[in-house]
Amino acid sequence: MKHIFQKGTNPAKPTLLLLHGTGGNELDLLPLAGMIDEEASVLSVRGNILENGMPRFFRRLAEGIFDEEDLVFRTQELNRFLDESSKKYEFDRENILAIGYSNGANIAASLLFHYQHALKAAILHHPMVPRRIELPDLTGTNVFIAAGTNDPICSPLESKELQALLQEAGAAVHLHWENRGHQLTREEVDAAAKWYKEIVS
Repeated sequence: MKHIFQKGTNPAKPTLLLLHGTGGNELDLLPLAGMIDEEASVLSVRGNILENGMPRFFRRLAEGIFDEEDLVFRTQELNRFLDESSKKYEFDRENILAIGYSNGANIAASLLFHYQHALKAAILHHPMVPRRIELPDLTGTNVFIAAGTNDPICSPLESKELQALLQEAGAAVHLHWENRGHQLTREEVDAAAKWYKEIVS
């Protein structure tokens, strides 16, 4: 998978896995990593799928309707890439925190849904519920969800459903609301940074 790896100054910190939204690339979320933790290593990945020339992490059949077969395959592909990258770049495979926006948040959520130890924590900006399946035990996993009260792509009900599903699986979930739509705002990034400092301290 196309990616950028930047080694951090503090190996005890989580490796930040950056996952862009539809039409983005591995450069998009790099500024977020600095806002969350300047000392952490960063692994920023580009999605392997193209939709009308725009990179994505998995196919969809229509707006809001995921191609579940491709989602499962691409989630497995990303999980395997994390295994390989941890060996190549010598970071702790069990200390990865994903930061995803929109489509990137959805593939990060899918990692949580399918693999018990894929992520130690996640910051999900405007995610949807990837699939309606039984989740693995996520006890000890911390998740921050940023949602918009007027999000036309991801309804508030879906944000609450995702929170409930993750909590039922044992994850500690913080749901942050912005009175906005689907856009990624500075306010929600600041809120995520504050949450991050609380969970890693």
